[in-house]
Amino acid sequence: MIKIKAPQDIEEMKIAGSLSKAALRRAGALVRPGATTAEIDAAVEGFIRLHRGVPTFKGYGGFPGSICASRNEEVVHGIPSPSVVLQEGDIISIDTGATKAGWVGDNAWTFYVGSVSEEAKALCECTRDCLEAGIAQAVPGNHLGDIGAAVQELAEGNGYGVVRDYVGHGVGRIMHEEPSVPNYGRRKHGVKLQVGMVIAIEPMIVMGSYDTTVLPNRWTVVTRDGGWAAHYENTLAITAGGPVILTEDSEGPWCPMQGGY
Repeated sequence: MIKIKAPQDIEEMKIAGSLSKAALRRAGALVRPGATTAEIDAAVEGFIRLHRGVPTFKGYGGFPGSICASRNEEVVHGIPSPSVVLQEGDIISIDTGATKAGWVGDNAWTFYVGSVSEEAKALCECTRDCLEAGIAQAVPGNHLGDIGAAVQELAEGNGYGVVRDYVGHGVGRIMHEEPSVPNYGRRKHGVKLQVGMVIAIEPMIVMGSYDTTVLPNRWTVVTRDGGWAAHYENTLAITAGGPVILTEDSEGPWCPMQGGY
């Protein structure tokens, strides 16, 4: 069942959303050659708890980390580890979730580790553009298929694959609510969007085939052909005035850092 949020709910969700965004910025500031994903994870957990939030991912379904850290051919759900050392030229998707005042904020960004190839940059830029294209379709009266089609058309038009096995989702007092929000589809098909829906749009775009598999750790999703992947995500509310991004900077005690994301 899709849970419609009242205007006051949406205002309260901005608090969790802005904390999750600030945590993502904190993670991004630590991305550099030689850093481990465990170091970044510990810093993000401490940051969220310092500001009286709860890392949404930690313990969720047994997941051991406070962030998902997915490098290169890893699509999503990478487990932070002291043995994963970032290397010059890598790209890494970091997904952060923060729960505060009973609401969840969920967002992700793909970061460059030092200098990366033009090929990697192009993938990331297209995926970011796909997120923006999907958000632009999140207006009352449109359908989930309009969001998916906008993402799919842009990605495939640039020669990339769109992951099918993992999708966006509704967000509320728990991280995953109805509806599912695919990054592919047909315009004017699927659930009709209405005021008060809150969803996470998260394109997962790959250089080669969209086929994926899960590593033996039962969490980390990788491309079957080893092609690199990028992943961007925002949580947003559908309002009469258009989409409102909830995982956005706001004035608050966490003082989000400046950056390009």
